[in-house]
Amino acid sequence: MPAGALPAAVEPRTLVLTLTFLLAESHHLTHSFFQRRSVHRIVSVACASALLAGSITPLAQAQVNLPALGDTASDDFNLGTERKLGDQIMREIRRDPDYIDDPVLLEYLQSLWQPLLASAKQRGDITAEVDQRFAWEPFLVRDRSVNAFALPGGYIGVHLGLMAMTATRDELASVLAHEMSHVTQRHIARSIANSKKQSLLSAAALILGVLAASRSRSVDAANAVITGSQAAAIQGQLNFSRDMEREADRVGFAVMTGAGFSAGGMAAMFEKLDASSRFNDNGGFPYLRSHPLTVERIGEARSRAGVSLMAPPPSVLEHNLAQARARVLMDTRVDALRRWQALDVQFQSSTDADVSAMPLPEKLSNAASSALASTLLRDWARADKALLRAQTLIQFNPRPDVRAERAVALLNAQSQLERGNSARAVEVLEPYAQEVYGAQNGAQITRPMLLMSARIALSAGLPPAVNLPRLTRSAEALQTWVAVNRQDAEAWSSLSQIWGALSQPLRALRADAEARYLLGDWVGAIDRLKAGQRLARRGTANAAGADFIEASVIDSRLRDIEAQRKSLSAEEQRAG
Repeated sequence: MPAGALPAAVEPRTLVLTLTFLLAESHHLTHSFFQRRSVHRIVSVACASALLAGSITPLAQAQVNLPALGDTASDDFNLGTERKLGDQIMREIRRDPDYIDDPVLLEYLQSLWQPLLASAKQRGDITAEVDQRFAWEPFLVRDRSVNAFALPGGYIGVHLGLMAMTATRDELASVLAHEMSHVTQRHIARSIANSKKQSLLSAAALILGVLAASRSRSVDAANAVITGSQAAAIQGQLNFSRDMEREADRVGFAVMTGAGFSAGGMAAMFEKLDASSRFNDNGGFPYLRSHPLTVERIGEARSRAGVSLMAPPPSVLEHNLAQARARVLMDTRVDALRRWQALDVQFQSSTDADVSAMPLPEKLSNAASSALASTLLRDWARADKALLRAQTLIQFNPRPDVRAERAVALLNAQSQLERGNSARAVEVLEPYAQEVYGAQNGAQITRPMLLMSARIALSAGLPPAVNLPRLTRSAEALQTWVAVNRQDAEAWSSLSQIWGALSQPLRALRADAEARYLLGDWVGAIDRLKAGQRLARRGTANAAGADFIEASVIDSRLRDIEAQRKSLSAEEQRAG
């Protein structure tokens, strides 16, 4: 079979092989992410029916026409179909405990993602139609492995282990640009467009199932998925995938430099991964395994960097603080936290000369890691010592860094709130109040400050007379936020709790339903909405006009979600 070709008639076992290499080359998750709770159950049932019972019902028998590299769409797998498949996969991912919504890290990730997105649009890689139809949503996975991956429909996953090992924002941006290019060049769609025999639900379940098997520590599990597949298809798909990787390198490099990131970021990332794999070949670098880092690819990255204009070097302190947070949160077991907490010991036991010789970014990263680890261990004395050191380091930084100061303030507020000192948390965040409630000068409301302020308002540490206005203002700010950012499950959840604290049960039920829906718990969302209907009918809700409007919204949302659930049930029956 010629390199890059795909078999014309796709049987279930060949589809699984195609997906196996798609997922391997699209740098998907490790075994721990999918082998839990309902996801594992859904995957097991769907894959068993699809693979063992041959339940993928033929819809049409057609010859595969492989699009040329760079094609923007395919009749076999159009934009709407790809987005729908991505949404179905993400619905399961969001229900897993390793899906992590950390506002501070997500905001930093977005600060890199948005310039890349703008650059891709300016270059014409993202057309207006693709921009409107795809999610373009990066998200985080609590996993120590150095990994990132692209999903259908514009979803990009980033392991905390990847953020923890990148030394600069440019290295992390190079990975994001590479993954984005897999989406903009329709690599995922073109890899699975050849199958016209399965429903979207079956395809989503197969992707999740192959992920679980291919990243499992059990060799037998992975072998069972690919047993019996054609050797020719293996080689053909591998060759085709390497072509995709080269294209993602080339396009991603242009996107990242167009966004203002340093041209050396991609080469530095490749070299770091290559060096790490030589000395630590323990399976912890799936990104490297799915990207054959040949001398040719590293050399091409170096060559591109050599002929590109160098971007002005930004402050690295914000990245180092994000790196510190990621490396602590990626593994919150007590023994791991104690290792990060111990980083402040070196400042006590080392000589002044040794400490002075350490670069400022490393000092700050170590102090922030120790502060967060100590907070999670509830060792307040060590946390305060590390926080003071972090604040001092930023204060004496020769280049003022407002964003780094803000990141340390958020860390301090989190620590104060965890120990029940709400008043001190309010004091720490007072300089940033405009980021929660806005201001007449049009200050931008930011998600980390908004959600942290809601947590403070919901805590029991403030007197009721003081806290009631804070609750009311938080409710108004969150309501404004979700009106624009309707996909923010954490914001809806916080809003539900605040409405409950303000004795607004109907609004609380509706907000809780929205949060559950966004996290993939459609049954829970329907239950909350029906409870809201019962509450409205009993007349126990406040009779204000806003509540009548809320009751109408609840009725509408219930009809919409029930219709979606009925459609999904019909899809499951067709697949089964």
